[in-house]
Amino acid sequence: MIRFLPAGLLAALVAGPALAEEVSQFTLDNGLQVVVIEDHRAPVVTQMVWYKIGAADEPPGHSGIAHFLEHLMFKGTDDLGPGEFSAIVEAQGGNDNAFTSWDYTAYFQRVAADRLDLMMKLEADRMRDLVLTEEIVATERQVILEERNQRTDSDPGALFSEQTRAAQYLNHPYGIPIIGWRHEMEQLDRQDALDFYRTYYAPNNAILIVAGDVDPAEVKRLVTLHYGPLAPSTDIPPRLRPQEPPQLAERRLAMADPRVAQPYVSRSYLAPGRKTGDQDEAAALTVLAELLGGSGTTSVLSKALMFDDPKAVYASAFYNGDTVDDGSFGLVIVPVPGVSLDEAEAAMDGVIETFLAEGVDAEALARIKTQLRAAQIYAKDNVDGLARRYGEALATGLTVEDVQAWPDALQAVTAEDVMAAARTVLDRRNAVTGHLTKDEEQAL
Repeated sequence: MIRFLPAGLLAALVAGPALAEEVSQFTLDNGLQVVVIEDHRAPVVTQMVWYKIGAADEPPGHSGIAHFLEHLMFKGTDDLGPGEFSAIVEAQGGNDNAFTSWDYTAYFQRVAADRLDLMMKLEADRMRDLVLTEEIVATERQVILEERNQRTDSDPGALFSEQTRAAQYLNHPYGIPIIGWRHEMEQLDRQDALDFYRTYYAPNNAILIVAGDVDPAEVKRLVTLHYGPLAPSTDIPPRLRPQEPPQLAERRLAMADPRVAQPYVSRSYLAPGRKTGDQDEAAALTVLAELLGGSGTTSVLSKALMFDDPKAVYASAFYNGDTVDDGSFGLVIVPVPGVSLDEAEAAMDGVIETFLAEGVDAEALARIKTQLRAAQIYAKDNVDGLARRYGEALATGLTVEDVQAWPDALQAVTAEDVMAAARTVLDRRNAVTGHLTKDEEQAL
């Protein structure tokens, strides 16, 4: 959500200098890429290790192994017992966690700055020395199956999103859920986990982000001490994934579930992601998403469908371009009671058609760009967020320079850029349109 500032301050921000952080970077001999982000306002530090491996890189038939291994990474090494890693972090007054996406898996700790040495020792230990027993693997497999029960199988919206994504990506592994398909998750075993770990968890497939109250020279000393001795992997396969064939016709799906509280219409389009050295189209799509559905009161969809001719209680647009391969651009509309999903979809299509015909409102574009600039400035106050911004970018093929150029790329977007991106992406032949409803008959 974009935060708002007084008009005078916003104008000053837009006219201000580029938003660059104090960032340094280096690479160890074993291939570990390191980025240091200085922020001395508080005596804390965040360490994040990003592995360039995610759900889209899993062997066929082993969906969920990347996320499963994320869980198993907390179960002990040759030096630490199960759960001891997090217990040590907590004892230092810190917190830690991890997350998996289609393109990466990341682990992080946030602690007092003088505990960074210990955090590096712990994280380097589990990069190459994970220990797994059959009992631990069997127990944790039940944990991830229960996680799927709670987060996906018990949530019709999550199931609908899963089916929609599978329809969007017929050939690319982005269509496989991060948590995995249940029938494949049930078959994951200790050898699957160890094979995946030994292949991909290595310094030459990782990015280390250190952000906070640190001295770059001291960080380099600590990184060299703890991560330097780790041997690189010699058999990391190239990141070559099956790509989508041309989509020649719109795909549609309808899903009914008695647990649905609020029916809605969704549509997603294949869309290009951010590209290193050339982020212009991604920037235009980011602005387009804000113009169409970034605000619940002033966006194109909200004004037309929630106020001018009320057909919806909610309307939104989003762009997901932080991906290795093609991402997606999406629209969502939740109709008011008494308006059918067909009527809501027709109304949404009418608004998009009008937008494509009339173009971008100049005042709205200026407002959006100012708000995006303000959001970039506010983001600098969150060291964890900065670490994540750089880590995600580097894990998906971008560079430090791309991250620092992104705010200026957003400011350089013109109305013509937005409309060119809209006409390219908002093509129904490249779309998946879905209706989620409570009533089986309405879904037919």
